[in-house]
Amino acid sequence: MLSKRIIPCLDIKDGRTVKGVNFVGLRDAGDPVELAKLYAEEGADELVLLDITATHEKRKTVVELATKVAQQLNIPFTIGGGIASVEDAHAVLNAGADKISINSAAVKNPQLINDLSEKFGSQCVVVAIDAKEVDGTWFVHLNGGRIKTDLELFAWAKEAEERGAGEILFTSMNHDGTKAGFANEALANMSALLNIPIIASGGAGNMQHIRDTFIHGKADAALAASIFHFKEIAIPDLKNYLKKEGISIR
Repeated sequence: MLSKRIIPCLDIKDGRTVKGVNFVGLRDAGDPVELAKLYAEEGADELVLLDITATHEKRKTVVELATKVAQQLNIPFTIGGGIASVEDAHAVLNAGADKISINSAAVKNPQLINDLSEKFGSQCVVVAIDAKEVDGTWFVHLNGGRIKTDLELFAWAKEAEERGAGEILFTSMNHDGTKAGFANEALANMSALLNIPIIASGGAGNMQHIRDTFIHGKADAALAASIFHFKEIAIPDLKNYLKKEGISIR
């Protein structure tokens, strides 16, 4: 069994790390470069940095941010937000990011997944999916959760894999920021359908939630934000707990 990964996520707005509930009500959580460095030192396996307003405000992802973070980190990191072309991805990867995350741009232009995978390799391409369960069906949402589509979550995840995505980052909008646990049933269904790693996002509130998403949700990695940003859980403590629970951790 592959070792499970712990991935702090930094949502960035106007150059600052922020965190909200169900994608709204944002509050400041600190300087992203300082936080990235701290998490790397504490033993995070990877980092994800998402410029959450890049797509909405039609801005390009901050290449400068990738450069600054790369200078401080010795672990892999992914950058997303506003990446809509091979050129955008090249700029971010060239600045030091290990992977790029695409979300709205991939839905609007699915061929982008193929193009990025062919150019940089599938290992560099993370397709992020924000989805919300509505009357028993999971629908994909765009632009930071602002726009509902008719795309069904599992069909889109499968298509993304077939087009060359190396990983799926699935955020449940129903669970995001609630600290009530991950969408483990949906994650397990996705895991049974796909052959690529799945990162669980949305809902981490305690160490047991992370254990449960590995055991019941079959997730390959757990992504969390506020529990790390606001010092509710320390990464070394979390890793010790997971090891005691019999989970193979890096």
